[in-house]
Amino acid sequence: MTFPLSVAYNRTEAVAFSKYVHQNNGSEVSGIERFVKVIDAAKSIICCSCYEIEGEYLNLYKKLVGKPVIPIGLLPVEMPQRGLLDGLGSVTGSGTGLRTAIFQWLDRQTTKSVVFVGFGSECKLSKEQVFEIAYGLEDSKLSFLWGLRKPNWAYNDEDFLPIGFSERSCDRGLVCMGWIPKQEILAHSSIGGSLFHSGLGSTIEALQFGNKLVVLPFNVDQPLNARLLVDKGLAIEVKRNEDGTFTRYEIAKSLRQAMVLEEGKELRIKTREDAGIVGNLKLHQDHYIAAFVQFLKDGIRKAI
Repeated sequence: MTFPLSVAYNRTEAVAFSKYVHQNNGSEVSGIERFVKVIDAAKSIICCSCYEIEGEYLNLYKKLVGKPVIPIGLLPVEMPQRGLLDGLGSVTGSGTGLRTAIFQWLDRQTTKSVVFVGFGSECKLSKEQVFEIAYGLEDSKLSFLWGLRKPNWAYNDEDFLPIGFSERSCDRGLVCMGWIPKQEILAHSSIGGSLFHSGLGSTIEALQFGNKLVVLPFNVDQPLNARLLVDKGLAIEVKRNEDGTFTRYEIAKSLRQAMVLEEGKELRIKTREDAGIVGNLKLHQDHYIAAFVQFLKDGIRKAI
């Protein structure tokens, strides 16, 4: 099999990944050493994937490792129901105000018009990165809901965004600090797209609800996930400069292409089609999980 040229690390990402996997931890065994030893000792390999999305890669992986590779599906969540989660914090503190504020705001938006923005708790954005994302959202003229943890470099709850940003975007944007009910938000009818780091779990969550994907990968597996999604016609990746930086212009351009521009029409069609695959509980639970259980019962004499 010949891999698409796009599904690869660029130079900056490759250097960062190499440093990450070769760094020593408390056990004095690097991540790459541990990975190689585990794969070598394993009699079979279980992975969160499915043939409908990554069939050619699963088949190649089997050839490379020379042992059974068992996909267990994408493990999508069941459609969350409004009102199941409570006791969440307010927009900047404690109480139950956050959930109420979020869904009252979402209920006022038109169908599939809002971009959800979230980079998780492990992605530490610099001030420059947060500001460029903010300006990009502003320039896109799209509605957005941004789940943002207070950065370590912020002195208070006001200086982590550009001056005047909240006032200029308050008619079409909502920035929420702290933990938010992400799955409920993504399932809301007004959410139409996601700007995120292309981590596997977040990708599955966004796709199963039919969200258009705009990816801005940062580390480890995220760049390869992003390139695969782009190759499959399921995402638009924000273009970066050679040094890894990105601009508000590329943020706004990518968002508008995914959400409203004619050049993003094929992406929107493909997203709707594959949402039926990613969110198919019968496929992932009744087929993949059931087949995995049967594989365990039969032993490792045969692969799925």
